Amino acid sequence: MKAVGVIVEYNPFHNGHHYHITESKNETGADIAIAVMSGQFLQRGEPALVDKWHRAKMALSSGIDIVIELPYVFSTGNATHFAEGATQLLDAIQCESFAFGSEQGTIQPFLNTHSLLKKQNEEYNALIKQFVSTGLSYPQSLYMAYEKLKKLEENDYIDLAQPNNILGYHYIEAADRLNLTIKPVTIQRIQAGYHDLINTDLSIASATGIRKSLFETLNLDEIKKFVPTTTFTQLNAWCKTHNQFINWDTLWPLLRYAILRNTPEQLTQYADVTEGIEHALIKAARKSTSFSQFMTNLKSKRYTWTRLQRMITHIYTGITKETLHQFSKPSYIRLLGMTSAGQKYLSENKKSFKLPLISRVASTKDPMLQLDLRATEMYAQGLSLISQHEPNGDYQTPPIRL
Repeated sequence: MKAVGVIVEYNPFHNGHHYHITESKNETGADIAIAVMSGQFLQRGEPALVDKWHRAKMALSSGIDIVIELPYVFSTGNATHFAEGATQLLDAIQCESFAFGSEQGTIQPFLNTHSLLKKQNEEYNALIKQFVSTGLSYPQSLYMAYEKLKKLEENDYIDLAQPNNILGYHYIEAADRLNLTIKPVTIQRIQAGYHDLINTDLSIASATGIRKSLFETLNLDEIKKFVPTTTFTQLNAWCKTHNQFINWDTLWPLLRYAILRNTPEQLTQYADVTEGIEHALIKAARKSTSFSQFMTNLKSKRYTWTRLQRMITHIYTGITKETLHQFSKPSYIRLLGMTSAGQKYLSENKKSFKLPLISRVASTKDPMLQLDLRATEMYAQGLSLISQHEPNGDYQTPPIRL
């Protein structure tokens, strides 16, 4: 059986994701699709709308055949680290190719861009330092350096101001640097842009727009046309059980406590917390009554919103620099769920996988997995603020079979 891999968060799964899976299978001729999916906390430094099991069920009901979890170490990392973990896992589970959505829609400009930045690496890094010294943020400096370099060459390059293009570039760069044989394919993103709000004239909306609607109205009928029926069913079941969806505003009382229980010196021990911001974190937490107010009080030109959110994710989960930085590559494949076709693929190919397949967490004491278990526990603590129902736990939840 031939497998194509996709790197996802499905927060939540929507019609655009269904289109992406269908086109990925068509483009590659794959028999099955394997999703490596972030767990309870995501790449932009935020908790998932609903837990990983509900999101896995959405995916398995709509074209994905196997869902494996991207470990916390990578799912909360910057684009480079995120891409490294995800591509290695898809390679380890023997995907012949991986397909990502992009604003560009064709693969050659991605390959051209990667070739340019690889060839001009020294000049690129020098330009980045130059732009950083002018006061620009690091992501802005990366973009400005790239724009200057590509003007010197006559070729078709991607627009690195577009969020899906950025991630796609990092996937290709990671696969090349790690000498992976997995082949990149890209699918054109259609109708809705990454940050677009809901447009009722379309059938596809961005996950950002869907989440905004859900948090503002808690009315699932407003997003019904933009998601498969199975997604709507899962979201509705979650809402009936837990009353609302999860974001940092939901978890604010626990997050505020997690910040204020530390001294400034202790805060600097957490992953991604850079020296100098610890006092600002405490000051903002003391005078803020909501997460939104906290971020407004904390935001500065030096730190992007995403970078700040990654810091507070690690503070909330209690993950220190020393703990996080001991891991450089995945050490296992964590199975969250499968269809009958996915189960057949696993049975036929698991002996050739490059990493051990874990279906029951009690069977291993892998240190990287322990961080995933902690993340699930802290997600559950936040859920307990809004719900009397006992949340699903890693030890109690076997892989989903559809």
